[in-house]
Amino acid sequence: MTSSIFWYDFETTGISPRCDRPLQVAGIRTNEALEEIGEPLNVYCRLSDDILPHPAACLVTGITPETLASKGLCEAEFVHLLHQQLSLPGTCGAGYNTLRFDDEVTRYSLYRNFHDPYAREWQGGNSRWDLIDLVRTAYALRPEGLVWPEEDGRVTLKLERLSVANGLEHLQAHDALSDVRATIGLARLIRERQPRLYRYLYDLRRKQAVLDQVQLLKPMVHISGRFSAARHYLSVVLPLAWHPRNRNALIVCDLQAECSPLWEESAETLRERLYTRRDELEGQLPVPLKLVHINRCPVLAPMNVLRAADIARLGLDLDSCETRARRLRDCQDVWNAKLGDIYAEEPFAGLEDPEQQLYDGFLGERDRRLCEQVRNHPAPDSTLRTLPFDDPRLPELLFRYRARNFPQSLSETEQQQWHLFCQKRLTLPEWGAPNTLAQFEQAMREVQAQASPEQVGLLQQWSTHACQLRERYGLKN
Repeated sequence: MTSSIFWYDFETTGISPRCDRPLQVAGIRTNEALEEIGEPLNVYCRLSDDILPHPAACLVTGITPETLASKGLCEAEFVHLLHQQLSLPGTCGAGYNTLRFDDEVTRYSLYRNFHDPYAREWQGGNSRWDLIDLVRTAYALRPEGLVWPEEDGRVTLKLERLSVANGLEHLQAHDALSDVRATIGLARLIRERQPRLYRYLYDLRRKQAVLDQVQLLKPMVHISGRFSAARHYLSVVLPLAWHPRNRNALIVCDLQAECSPLWEESAETLRERLYTRRDELEGQLPVPLKLVHINRCPVLAPMNVLRAADIARLGLDLDSCETRARRLRDCQDVWNAKLGDIYAEEPFAGLEDPEQQLYDGFLGERDRRLCEQVRNHPAPDSTLRTLPFDDPRLPELLFRYRARNFPQSLSETEQQQWHLFCQKRLTLPEWGAPNTLAQFEQAMREVQAQASPEQVGLLQQWSTHACQLRERYGLKN
């Protein structure tokens, strides 16, 4: 099996992977030496009538309704082409901020279209990775060899700014294919300038490599977007324990923060503060706990990665960190007894829209086989309505899948049902669409007020599209 990396990027209707939809995906496969192999993927996805993009996203992507109408595929075919690439054995799916956004868009898209949302991430020796944490680590620990642009007096790790500052080709920011080429260029630069760092973090995409680094109650370096740019995204943490319910989550304590609440406060107080925004704590000390998910390519490293020059540059007080670590070890029985309550299962407020219920549970074996039958059906029709699904999410997902991708398969009654569904989605927020017509039009007024003449032309095309939907579904202003 040949190992390769499929670098990919979405343009979407908005910022919520759960509600929003892909408009475009681009991907380029490289070998592990970052040399391109095969042909790039670059495809557009048509929007179904129940989905409106956010006007701000329209400006970011520059994609027009005409482009989607002329070049776009139905979502089922769009997802099939992407899945073919990501599921190829030996593939590492990667990008820039993919773990927190693009991979989530992928999971929801696969789920809506009757694919296994997770298998491509691990089957066949597959994995996933995110370059943004490599960039954060290079900035924090090995900044030599790269130019670090600033914005408002602080470093910015925006892909387009890094590309320009380091002389990398980035023809059109927020065009999916341009973003992918810029990501690969940045990866090549770091691999060339800091090869040991690159290899170390690339290896951490495997859970076992992360586990090999972890020793409970032994301080480690941790880099995360949860730590601010002012901290160089870095802290020294103490692994305390494994999460009581999630075997992939490690509970760590930030040793640069005040740790006394862990032995001074009750579990109930700690739990409440842990989920309270810092600016709402009203003078109370925050809880210095954080979860590190070993299946999300976390950056954990031994303390000896910190050189003397790094310690000075980062302003780290390692003596204070060691003092806090010693105190935590001394009172382990006190805080350890509280962790189970702090991370107790929360009452789950379930979402009513089945398209948003990806994380409500795994499908059973019989349902997985039925999903494969749906996916492989050449033209899903009304005969599939009688499939004996066990999971209550699937019948409604199947109806929407047929309506969006195979509208000719709908009976007259189903066509009326779909018409009513689109009316509800376009008018009522509680029906789960990313934007209703009213929300779209309000956002459009706000965005147009700040737009350039060229941008106004693009926005007008989307306003016309929204008006056509209003007329098609008999919706009054």
